[in-house]
Amino acid sequence: MDIKVWMYLAYLAVSIGLTVWVARALTRNGMVFLDDVFADERLARAVNNLLVVGFYLLNLGYVTVAMRHADPVHTASEAMEELSLKIGLVLLVLGALHFFNVYALNRYRRGRLRQTATHPPLAPVGHLPQTPVPAQGGHHPQAGGRPTAFPPPQ
Repeated sequence: MDIKVWMYLAYLAVSIGLTVWVARALTRNGMVFLDDVFADERLARAVNNLLVVGFYLLNLGYVTVAMRHADPVHTASEAMEELSLKIGLVLLVLGALHFFNVYALNRYRRGRLRQTATHPPLAPVGHLPQTPVPAQGGHHPQAGGRPTAFPPPQ
């Protein structure tokens, strides 16, 4: 068999193995996060399954599209260099997908928590003094009938 075929087989084995391993880890460990995001275990499980399916489709699609290599591979070192480049790109795609999902879900979670919050995010430090509202005629009732800075209404 040609060295390029061995490179392709190694690339597929490593890429598919990494994809399955990462998907299982995300499924298992992401459930706690999704349960907190949605506050509904049934919805969290459904979203978790949908994310895993999308993860497999995107990543395995990328793996198969990126498998092609137009230049001939003559030596084992050339094959290793090309293999490391391809696997590195797969890992970068996996990481980008993961961080995008976490970012989007965390934004959704913050919005949901903001809507359900019953108290302000920060406790009040003090009270602002109340400014008196001018009485009709432009006179402040506590100023002894003296005109205030407000002009009388017309």
